Amino acid sequence: MTKCNCIIIEDEPLAAEILVQYIKEVAFLKLIKVCHDAIEASDYLLNNKVDLIFLDIQLPKIDGITFLKTLHNSPKVIITSAYNQYAIDGYDHNVIDYLLKPISLSRFLKAVHKLYYNQFPNEVSSPESESEFMFFNVNKKKVKIYLKDVFYIESQKEYIKIFTSQSTVVTKMTITDLEDILPEREFLRIHRSFIVAKNKIDAFTSTEVEVNKKLIPIGRSYKELIKIQLMSQ
Repeated sequence: MTKCNCIIIEDEPLAAEILVQYIKEVAFLKLIKVCHDAIEASDYLLNNKVDLIFLDIQLPKIDGITFLKTLHNSPKVIITSAYNQYAIDGYDHNVIDYLLKPISLSRFLKAVHKLYYNQFPNEVSSPESESEFMFFNVNKKKVKIYLKDVFYIESQKEYIKIFTSQSTVVTKMTITDLEDILPEREFLRIHRSFIVAKNKIDAFTSTEVEVNKKLIPIGRSYKELIKIQLMSQ
């Protein structure tokens, strides 16, 4: 397995330690440096091969976005921040993912697996078949749902409703928990109450998407990221 050399740029010791522990859980990641500011990181990058940077935004001396603008032939970047208002700036610089603190291990794994599939596609066997199906608790039994059949998912408080080409299934689960385990290349959160299958989108505007003749609203806070995601397909 190819190793991915990574560094952390983070001035908060606790946040840095959490990332250190998460990186230890991933076989293909090799942590080679923890930097406390962008100046230290810049010096390190001059003389060392780095494949991936975990980058905080709020840093002393130079903030993370400004640091990104100084990089030439930049390594891959995953932003780690407590503030979501920098997400658009981050995606403008082709970051792999934008992780909001506090970062869960499941969300971290989703981000780095996305990197691995993009960076080392020849080492991944049939990535399109990832999570081909999932089992959901429905009326005291486990029901298999093939992800290729899913049109969209709707949140109903502590339950979710899964609309497929075969049926509609209701199970007790939060939409955020489901979002964390769905393959990101196939599904897109467009609203606090809706996730849609990307390949099932028939049309979209700035305010809604059409899936299987159903018009689904786009949440205000999701609009810019959705435009980036859909236009890049």
